Parts: sequence; structure tokens; C-alpha cells
Amino acid sequence: MPGPRGRLQDNPVAGSKRVLLASPRGYCAGVDRAVIAVEKALERYGAPVYVRKQIVHNIHVVTELEAQGAVFVDEVDEVPEGAHVVFSAHGVSPAVVSAAENRGLQAIDATCPLVTKVHREAVRFARDDFEILLIGHDGHEEVEGTAGEAPDHVTVVNSPEDADTVEVTDPSKVVWLSQTTLSVDETMETVRRLRERFPELHDPPSDDICYATQNRQVAIKKVAEGADLVIVVGSANSSNSVRLVEVALEYGAKAAYRVDYAHEIEQSWLDGVETVGVTSGASVPEVLVQEVLEELSGAGYRDVEQVRTAEEDLMFSLPKELRQDASGRRDARGLGGRVRS
Repeated sequence: MPGPRGRLQDNPVAGSKRVLLASPRGYCAGVDRAVIAVEKALERYGAPVYVRKQIVHNIHVVTELEAQGAVFVDEVDEVPEGAHVVFSAHGVSPAVVSAAENRGLQAIDATCPLVTKVHREAVRFARDDFEILLIGHDGHEEVEGTAGEAPDHVTVVNSPEDADTVEVTDPSKVVWLSQTTLSVDETMETVRRLRERFPELHDPPSDDICYATQNRQVAIKKVAEGADLVIVVGSANSSNSVRLVEVALEYGAKAAYRVDYAHEIEQSWLDGVETVGVTSGASVPEVLVQEVLEELSGAGYRDVEQVRTAEEDLMFSLPKELRQDASGRRDARGLGGRVRS
């Protein structure tokens, strides 16, 4: 949904104008895998292919896939019996899997493997009769899916403040897990407060917050130190994008805003601004970032410096149903992973 070009004025500022472009930014391997899964399902089976919830939390991606024939639904009971349905990157509970089976749906699971890892941890700890304190946002699809693996054992902890009031039955058998897209700093503060109350609190076997979330937060921390303004490209329901705005403000940016599209940038944001930091959430295609840079260029911010804090080359295999082409040969796109910045 591009807007008119050249809306922003090139007004003078005290010094020189520049952009600090965070890297890594944009698509992570799990998002890439999920989006390619829908595209390949459409190629293989033809439209419509149904998708439970948004495949990833980005309005542009969803709109593009709808144009190709994807139909997004809230629940599997909206999908015609026997049809193909893709489960989103955020994962689903066993109850959703069962509901799809009961309708005879041909399910393709595009859950990010890093989310699947957290699901398995929940199953394992519940089997050992641990109480699970799941740090995350109540109502988020990922949290619903993870909690659904062990509903009698899971309590959601929404914030550090919640850690001060949550109750457990046996403080010696408590473990914390987390949503993969949270603020690293806030999650660690929540864990610290939980451990003050429950000294025997167990840790997950490995970090639950995904590599991409952490890398994007590290990059924006570095950018924010020198930025008058930070612009985060990402949708409002994208947890990791919203966290990037918060992290930017916490680490020195004088102002920070989230936009879906370049035309949402307001002229007033640029008043007196010499340095603009730019990044994007893990579900954002690079084309949207380039449109932001083009818009800023029209306002005089043509000097773009990349601030790189990590290299990313992780790729995940596609869901098993999509690893071969229609003739049974291994598909060249059997791995999710486009070039990422």
C-alpha cells in the first residue's frame, strides 16, 4: 500500500543528515520458511489454500499472499472439510491439530522450529510434573499454542510486575519458559524477580528468545545510541517489532515510532533531526525498508551507514509436505531462506 513519493520536505537541520541502518533486520529464518510454505502450497495445490491466523504478523505479507489466493481464517472450523490449511509460524495447540484432523483437513505445519522447541520443553516439564511459568503476552498466538501443550501446568507471566504476585504450589518444582519474541532485557528482569521469590526456579535447557529477536535488539541498541529518531518498520501486532521501539527508546533514541509503510512517516518527526535510525521486525520484507529509505532520501537523508552487529545464515527445512515438487523430486526451494540483510 505505497503512498505518494516526495511527501517529506528537505528542511535544514543544525548538522548533516544521515541514516543509521540496523543490521541484522527484517525476515528471520522462521518467517521466511512460513511465507515460502504458503507460496509453495499455492503452487502445488492451487488456490485457495487456507491459513489459520496470520501466517506472520505483517499486514503487507498477508495482503500479498491473499492476492495469490491464500485465505486467512481465525479457526479451523471455518475451513471447508478436506481442504489444505497451513498453521502459522507462531504455532498451534494440540487441540487445534485435533480439530483439523476431525475435519479431515490436510494440515501443513509452518510453525517456526524455535517455537516448536519451546512446545517440546513444555511437554517435557509437564511430564515431570513441573509448574511452568510461561513469560509472554497472554492472548498472543504463540503463548496460546505453548500453553495448550500443558494447560494444567502453565501459568502465563505477562510482565516483571506479574512476577511479584504469581503463585505456585511447589516452589521446588518450578521452571520458566518464554515466548520467543520478547524483549531480552525485560524477560531477564522478570526471571530475576521470579528467582527472588522462588530460589529453586529451573531454567529452560536453552534460551527460548529466538536468535533473530536478540540480534535485532542488539543492533537497534547500537543504532539508538547515536539516533535522534528511530523508525521501526513492522506491524502493530508484531511483538518483536513493538519491542524494537521500546528498546530504541530505552537505549538512547530521542524518539522512536513504528510504521507499516513509508508513507506513514510524519514530517513533524523529522524536525531538527540529524540522524535517523532505521530497522525492521523479523516478519518484515526488505522492500518495505527500502521504501522508507527512499522516502527519507527525499527529505535529505541520503547518507546511509549500515550498523552491523551480527551475521545471520540460518535456514530451516520446509514442512515435509513441501520439500519435493509435484513429480517427487527434491524441490530447489526445499530450504526457507532468502538473502537477508
